[in-house]
Amino acid sequence: MRILLTTCSYQDIPGPHHALMAAQGWDIVRHRGPLSEACLLELAGGFDALLCGDDVITRAVLEKSLPRLRVISKFGIGLDKIDIPATKQLNIPVLFTPGVNHTTVAEHTFGLLLGLTKHIVTTAAAARSGQWLRLTGHEIFGKTLGIIGLGRIGKEVASRARAFGMDVIGYDPYWDEAFAAAHAVTRCATMDEVLRRSDVISLHCYLSAETRGIIRRDKLAAMKDGVVIINCARGEIIDTADVVAALHSGKLGGYGADVLDCEPPPADHPLFTAPNCIITPHIASRTYESVPRQAMKSLTNLINALRGSGETNCANGVI
Repeated sequence: MRILLTTCSYQDIPGPHHALMAAQGWDIVRHRGPLSEACLLELAGGFDALLCGDDVITRAVLEKSLPRLRVISKFGIGLDKIDIPATKQLNIPVLFTPGVNHTTVAEHTFGLLLGLTKHIVTTAAAARSGQWLRLTGHEIFGKTLGIIGLGRIGKEVASRARAFGMDVIGYDPYWDEAFAAAHAVTRCATMDEVLRRSDVISLHCYLSAETRGIIRRDKLAAMKDGVVIINCARGEIIDTADVVAALHSGKLGGYGADVLDCEPPPADHPLFTAPNCIITPHIASRTYESVPRQAMKSLTNLINALRGSGETNCANGVI
């Protein structure tokens, strides 16, 4: 059995997944992803299964991988880089790992938020360079946090926001009324209502045709002056040029993101020089606690699928 392994976090972080994978006796082909379509097309057809991260898996890659490819196991929950309709038509199971990284992503969300509102990154860098730059920040206590997407991560963010004394509002088409009541989260009828009422906006929705570019010029214009946006979802949810313009004009008080519209980004990506902007390199779920959980889940999914028994967390309904 030949397995293509591309996710760097899986390969880099110690944990029981390494011994379990070695015990399978598979031939492991290791590459450091995320791989482009062109790279995967060169490798396609030479492996029985793929344990991947955010590699670009198109219909062309899938078709060239057949008939040998039996299953795709995703390290993580984001499926927007995989052509899911094509996997269904070609009868290729796609497995994923829900419920393993929500805690650490929620923590990272607040790291970005506090870093922006307290100017922690800017002033710490200035102090290290010999400048005693005493900028004035903002409290988040009493502010309104609007959450777009109240799945596992969004809920974790909501519960932490309440502990900080924030008022929490949210929008999700699949609303959990019991959770909202227990954590005093106010339901908004539309996404636009969240954007209009919030002092801080936290994005935790999947990337889809409906959510691509939802943070754009007209939406930014309707927001409060000085609003802070945190994006630990996908870079393509925002219109980068419009967000950069809003940061420079002061309409947007801050932007913190763990994701970009192109990863890895070019050195001259416009967000790198935008004011009051913190970008981290897609590490929100990369912790010594979270990575082994995700790795074990993605690996046991793969083992069970190849054996034809056990839980698989199938994302596309093929199994």
